[in-house]
Amino acid sequence: MDLSVVVPTLNAREQLSGCLDALSEYAPDVEVIVVNGPSSDGTTGMVRERDDVDVLVELSDRNVNVSRNAGIEVAAGDAVAFVHDELAIEPSWRDAVAASLDAGADVVTGPTHRTLRAGVTTESESSDTVAGRDVAFFSGDNVAFNRAAIDALDGFDEYLETDGARDASHRLAAMEYDVVWNGEMSVRGEYGTDGGRPDRDLGARYRSLSYQLVKNYGLRPAVARSTIAAAGRDALSAAREVTRGDVTPTTWLGTGRRVVSGISGGVKAGLRARRDDETPRRNPNGVSTRHDRAVRRYDWR
Repeated sequence: MDLSVVVPTLNAREQLSGCLDALSEYAPDVEVIVVNGPSSDGTTGMVRERDDVDVLVELSDRNVNVSRNAGIEVAAGDAVAFVHDELAIEPSWRDAVAASLDAGADVVTGPTHRTLRAGVTTESESSDTVAGRDVAFFSGDNVAFNRAAIDALDGFDEYLETDGARDASHRLAAMEYDVVWNGEMSVRGEYGTDGGRPDRDLGARYRSLSYQLVKNYGLRPAVARSTIAAAGRDALSAAREVTRGDVTPTTWLGTGRRVVSGISGGVKAGLRARRDDETPRRNPNGVSTRHDRAVRRYDWR
């Protein structure tokens, strides 16, 4: 199996260096593709000085799904993996990917160990049933596809700024591709002293959620229930913060308006996307239709 590994990055030079070091040590035979957003921290120079990167693609776009698709376009392997720039593969990762894909898996994902200020967290196997469809979710930070599966998906949906992996999981289930969990396909990373990443904007979150559900399932009652239930849980949590005095009532109401606006925008965009691609892959914004945002390519193959 010829494996290409795509590493999207943006202003994470030091973490990216550790990611590439681990790939060089534990998977020296893979094709390594770095897709660099408009970084301003010297990432380009650092990558160009290394001899273990095969392709560097410089983009003008900060969207991680755009970066993933740019990597797919230049990947030469018969399998394509994605690893987050802040994560390093562990010694068992390469063999675990090969074992699962060689055994016939379409997609394989595994645990992501992140050391935070509060301790160690581990992503575990995740699945759900949505509108009668069983969906196995994969982590976009640690996943590998056989070429047939990633081509059938037409890559990731570039409308989405985040959650592209979750959307792709729904689409894989619709096309009856399997997502396999392998505990040995492990990656590890450490966040800084801020204890993790900042909270996501809830308006953007619900725009993404409603877009994915409407695009993939249409305007079904189950879609409305899932969205309303999630919004209700977040509203209740925010109300508790108001009660404790952590958030002002004005802020809470403003957040609620953004959530409603996000859901409305996501539903409209999802209906357009569902109309534009009526095939099971549901990806009108994929690799085959994308606009090339590459500013420059360095190909050392």
